Amino acid sequence: MPKLTDKMIVKKDGAIGWMIFNNPDRLNAVSMEMWEAVPSIMQYLHEDPAIRVIVLKGAGDKAFVAGADISQFETSRSSPDSVDAYENATTAAFDCIAASTLPTIAMIDGYCIGGGLGIALSCDMRIASEGSTFGIPAAKLGLAYPPMGTRRLVNIVGPSFAKEIFFTARRFTHDEALAMGLINRVTTREALDAHIRDTCDLIARNAPLTVQNEKRIVDECIKPAENFDAARCDALAAECFASEDYKEGRAAFMAKRKPVFQGR
Repeated sequence: MPKLTDKMIVKKDGAIGWMIFNNPDRLNAVSMEMWEAVPSIMQYLHEDPAIRVIVLKGAGDKAFVAGADISQFETSRSSPDSVDAYENATTAAFDCIAASTLPTIAMIDGYCIGGGLGIALSCDMRIASEGSTFGIPAAKLGLAYPPMGTRRLVNIVGPSFAKEIFFTARRFTHDEALAMGLINRVTTREALDAHIRDTCDLIARNAPLTVQNEKRIVDECIKPAENFDAARCDALAAECFASEDYKEGRAAFMAKRKPVFQGR
């Protein structure tokens, strides 16, 4: 189990792998060592064949992640070299979440701001509690998001809402986030944990190869038309049709029993 910093917690609970941002005194603001720990944690969870879905959450009851730890900016983003190092660390964290072969869910309870929203946007799904707030305050800090982070936001909410989020730099309510498509679902705070676990259970009971390959196909479908790889999508679909799990799915349907999928 990776132990790179006390500010990141990794847990396994049946089919669920948990990555927890553990800096509640600063609303789980992400420090440099936390960004650097994310790829190792993701790799660790992917190495366990029992894990079928990864959930990202924040410690405490006030925030998912309230952004990057700005208190470190004087040292970590004050020179060209330090800016490059910091951007490389954040990009690696975002990219390894987005590239996960396993489904990823951001469990949002409270503030989801700036880099925290970037983390959530890197996940496949975002489920939030009532009262959660969202925003990207880059324009208030004189920052600009790099192309990939901007593209993830545009792919999810569209260009008009993405511009509103960037231009105004204001905070958006959970109702506004839901209307924009920024989040998938909203629950009460009391029901959030159960809803996340129920969703993970639904995913874990399905054929892993189908889930993983459809994730790849969906990601392929949102690429620009000139970069869309139809042959790759056809190969991924064919892999499912040729799998043992497809045979098991058919047999279970005919026998009126629950399938037991093995991911092959």
